[in-house]
Amino acid sequence: MPLHSKDDIREMLDDEVYASSDLSKALPKFKFPSEEQSSQHIYAAVRDELMLDGNSRQNLATFCQTWAEPEIRQLMDDCMDKNIVDKDEYPQTAEIESRCVHMLANLWNAPNSANTIGCSTTGSSEAAMLGGMAMKRAWEKRRKEAGKPIDKPNLVTGPVQVCWHKFARYWDIELREIPMENDRLIMTPEEVIQRCDENTIGVVPTLGVTFTCQYEPVLAVSDALDQFEKETGIDIRIHVDGASGGFLAPFCAPDLVWDFQLPRVKSINASGHKFGLAPLGVGWVIWREEADLPEEEIFWVNYLGGNMRDIALNFSRPGGQVVCQYYNFLRLGREGYRRTHAACYETANYLAREIEKLGPFEMIYDGDMASGIPALCWKMKDGANPGFTLYDFADRLRATGWQVPAYSLPANREELVIQRILVRDGVSRDLGSILLKDMKRAIKHFEKHPEHATMDSSEASGFKH
Repeated sequence: MPLHSKDDIREMLDDEVYASSDLSKALPKFKFPSEEQSSQHIYAAVRDELMLDGNSRQNLATFCQTWAEPEIRQLMDDCMDKNIVDKDEYPQTAEIESRCVHMLANLWNAPNSANTIGCSTTGSSEAAMLGGMAMKRAWEKRRKEAGKPIDKPNLVTGPVQVCWHKFARYWDIELREIPMENDRLIMTPEEVIQRCDENTIGVVPTLGVTFTCQYEPVLAVSDALDQFEKETGIDIRIHVDGASGGFLAPFCAPDLVWDFQLPRVKSINASGHKFGLAPLGVGWVIWREEADLPEEEIFWVNYLGGNMRDIALNFSRPGGQVVCQYYNFLRLGREGYRRTHAACYETANYLAREIEKLGPFEMIYDGDMASGIPALCWKMKDGANPGFTLYDFADRLRATGWQVPAYSLPANREELVIQRILVRDGVSRDLGSILLKDMKRAIKHFEKHPEHATMDSSEASGFKH
């Protein structure tokens, strides 16, 4: 027997990765593997699969942050093993979460920000659920005290993202979503009041509507609900979905009244990982005052050591995103957030102006700092027939890596297809200029090769289950 038989010491050899025996065959995809394999080889295989994903920096469909400073990556690495819910084991991470809650309460003008209540979540959808449940519990309490039934709760919203549809379905609440009509693409006070009654648990204006990126008029809705209460005696609270706008309006539209300055606004949710500039996986919900969070929504847990208050839906989750959120608060302050976001608005304005010059498009929202988030959306001009649809245009831009989604609006404007760009930190003016060149190339392509069978919504997405 040879002194060193290669087969006997196979696992000790430093084979060239792609010539190794374990990567010479297809890796398991449906059956759990029976044998362990080289970490180096498996890492290479998994990393290679990730090459097939899109380039996140060119993903102009997402609201989520796709660029971070090196210090944030280091903090994420430092916190990889910290479970934020274990507050007894990681008290300083818990302290940092608490500081963020109070800083946000201060940013959103809570009357007693140092003593209000809130928590981090895995994103603003979870935060919205918690705000929604608090509305429902508070409404139920009032109804029970008055000896009235609680079997027909309803919630009034404008055109909302899917999390509010989930909330209504999961908790058996009638969702009275205000449909779009003609050029009205967001809620108005009049449309809100038409849908309110004694069974309304709350009204949810969105600060940065998903479809068109515009702010809904929180102050006007609050004033209308004040008048409604005077006339009917029915007190309806507001929860603001500030998933995007909660981290924009305080810095870039400081005169806009939308937050806890309005006594009727009892809770606000926001995404830390969107315009809060934190890495993916953190949201926030803050209540105006501690009394606005019903006791039924609070759990006390003692089996991780100590006796801690737990509000969120998720239990175990990483602490790094919250730590990085705190880093951003300290690193940027109000001045830094305004400078960062103002640069995004300027790029959005630039893109809106230049895209309109391309010819066939009409801007719906151009990234106006006072009325929405740093984004833009457009439609085909009425009567325009450039030889392609917005679905075709989005598909052509994918050839150069850009993800600029085209989609139809919800009820009652399903026939209107629009295209949207989110301008986040990291989407620079220069990157925007490169996108514009690719848009011009795409239009020239269609001029030479007009689409004879244009795409529809079912063919527009690159992802199929």
